[in-house]
Amino acid sequence: MLPLRRHHPEATPAAPASPRRSGALALSCALMLALSACSPGQDTEPAAGEEAAPAAIESETSAPETTEPAEPAETEADQNSQDAQEDESPETTPEAAPEAAPPASFSIPAIGAGSDLLHLGLRENDTLDVPPGDPGSPASWYTGSPAPGESGPAVLLGHVDDSLGQPGVFADLPALVEGDEITVDQEDGETATFVVTKAEQYGKTTFPTLEVYGNTEDPELRLITCDGYNEATGEYEDNYVVYATLAG
Repeated sequence: MLPLRRHHPEATPAAPASPRRSGALALSCALMLALSACSPGQDTEPAAGEEAAPAAIESETSAPETTEPAEPAETEADQNSQDAQEDESPETTPEAAPEAAPPASFSIPAIGAGSDLLHLGLRENDTLDVPPGDPGSPASWYTGSPAPGESGPAVLLGHVDDSLGQPGVFADLPALVEGDEITVDQEDGETATFVVTKAEQYGKTTFPTLEVYGNTEDPELRLITCDGYNEATGEYEDNYVVYATLAG
């Protein structure tokens, strides 16, 4: 099976392609990544929610007096129908995914990637804190996202290369194909297994914030790293995002 997207060599500029836990990931116009001088662009800030239309006010009016006809006698069929309606059970709503323990490590057998997971949140300037760029640095879990296995998009961040220019923990993400598995070991000893569904490369100015970080009904996973190395500037101009859903 072919890779979801072809890997772009670092020496070739790549053209841009098209907080809350438990299922609700906080979105902010200042939410950014800073991986090796690479950060995702932001959509225009979502428009503020429109004010709900006021509820219609029903006024009671006086009806003209009329002579009401006598009510017909209740038949046996009417009584049986009423009894059947009373016996119907109320509809039940689907239960949300159970709360999961924080992640401890991850593994991607198809590309031989894996590491312990740092737990990082936001810096004081409301940008995402990211793993260090030293050789051998692990990936991190963004603590403002759901724990992997809970409803919503859990976010893992990792470098494509390290401070010495050697491959980082997420260097081979572009080699993943649909159906590859990503396992996340949790601190309570449980394991959540996710299946890759797609991957996309986004330019900083076209980064789809809501698609990547927006809430989802089911447990999902996002792996995010840099892409689109520009040799002229020495900077990564894009981000590469792998999408995965909980197996089973």
